Amino acid sequence: MSLKKNVIANYFGAGWTALMTFAFVPFYIRYLGIEAYGLIGIYTMLQAWLSLLDLGMTPAMSRELAGLGDDRRKGQQARDLLRSVEVIFFCLATAVALAVWASSRWLASTWLSSKGVAPDVLAQAFAIMGVVVGLRLIENIYRSSIVGMQRQVALSAVTSVVATFRGFGAVIVLAFVAPTIQAYFLWQCLVSVLSVSALAATAYRALPPALARAGFSLPALRSVWRFAAGTMAITFLSLLLTQIDKVLLSRLLTLEAFGYYAFAVVVAQLPIALVAPVTQAFFPRFAQLLKQDNQAGLALAYHTACQLITVLLGSATVLLLLSGQEILRAWTGDIDLSARTYPLVVVIALGSLLNGLMTVPYFLQLSSGWTALNIRVNLVAIALVVPALFWVVPRHGAIGAAWIWVGLNATYVFVVIPLMHRRLLVGEKWRWYARDVGLPLVAAAAVALLLGAVIPEQHGRVAMLVKTAFCFAAIAAAATFAAPIVRAQFFAHLPAGLKPRAR
Repeated sequence: MSLKKNVIANYFGAGWTALMTFAFVPFYIRYLGIEAYGLIGIYTMLQAWLSLLDLGMTPAMSRELAGLGDDRRKGQQARDLLRSVEVIFFCLATAVALAVWASSRWLASTWLSSKGVAPDVLAQAFAIMGVVVGLRLIENIYRSSIVGMQRQVALSAVTSVVATFRGFGAVIVLAFVAPTIQAYFLWQCLVSVLSVSALAATAYRALPPALARAGFSLPALRSVWRFAAGTMAITFLSLLLTQIDKVLLSRLLTLEAFGYYAFAVVVAQLPIALVAPVTQAFFPRFAQLLKQDNQAGLALAYHTACQLITVLLGSATVLLLLSGQEILRAWTGDIDLSARTYPLVVVIALGSLLNGLMTVPYFLQLSSGWTALNIRVNLVAIALVVPALFWVVPRHGAIGAAWIWVGLNATYVFVVIPLMHRRLLVGEKWRWYARDVGLPLVAAAAVALLLGAVIPEQHGRVAMLVKTAFCFAAIAAAATFAAPIVRAQFFAHLPAGLKPRAR
């Protein structure tokens, strides 16, 4: 499968999934209330923490299955590896569901502070939530296997259908069956069962033929354990850095206040959905080029991916900073909700932009099997960030935690990149800062400031939609023309009559 087709397929799947995930959030708040919606924020946080239980296997699977071809011996090894990981993950998923069920009443009565949702309702929601999280854990193994085999078109088709059932189906359930948080999570549980089945079938169909039936294999697990252990350590440290603020806020804030914070996080991280399609397509390509020791090809692929993410993520984030409050008002129809969450959205979005820019460098390190750098940097960051959060959150609440998020990711940008380029793609550091990130962001920000000065604020939904589309197109065009590789690719795909003439 070509890289271009994979990127396009990933964007279609991610775009549709984002639409199904975010478009219905105002309906969830309308039917459930902001307090019950806070439980969906808790679910997202729980899912992030329990992703640690993937034991580093998801990136290890992608890396191991890259470039399999049709070799039957490799096919047997791959099938044995997938079956072995399956057995482990089904056991882990069962343990997760039982653990969350066992602690559901304590979480409902002791951890959360709720006025409008009864403790029994909270406990039931947590119990169902545990099953959903366990199933999502299993999904990740099949998803990463499909990514590693570069079958993103098939993955995009499955994830788009599943996302439609998750989002649109949940609204139907809340509107016509029962407007309760238990009904929401029961529906998510049913869809997760269907998703696991569809992804498993897709993964096994994509594997090369084998000499015998797949079976549990300790040697297959040993072949990836070292890399998996390194990525698990990175995952744990990253989660501690990115989720500890949410853990503290869920304990210190009322469930209603946490609901507003959870909504702000959802909005602020909308642009991040543009990152995964690029990294999913390029990660196995990086691994393949490193195995071939093709440094020139690796450098081109790396800078292409970095510029593409800067253009897309940077443009979307700049647009959100420019007219986010207008977009929130038009989207939710709730002036109070948009006013209370927009200041948080601005700060969290800025930190998420910096975080997204570091994604491709991170996956380059994973592709090379080098996990030590991120582990060391994260250990230092934890020593600084966690005490800062314990001091800031009780005094300044959510906005203080958001600013620490910005500072953390700014540190990554200015510390990790120089250290990484001492070992990988030596000599490419300043090209990353200047051409891959600096020029596209400056161009996008300049056009956004100009548009903000000349285009008046819009209040109607249709007018707001037109303004948003126009502004994004203008900002993205400016970023594209400032990114050399993306600009060249853009002109290369224009019809012959529209291409600029060489001078």
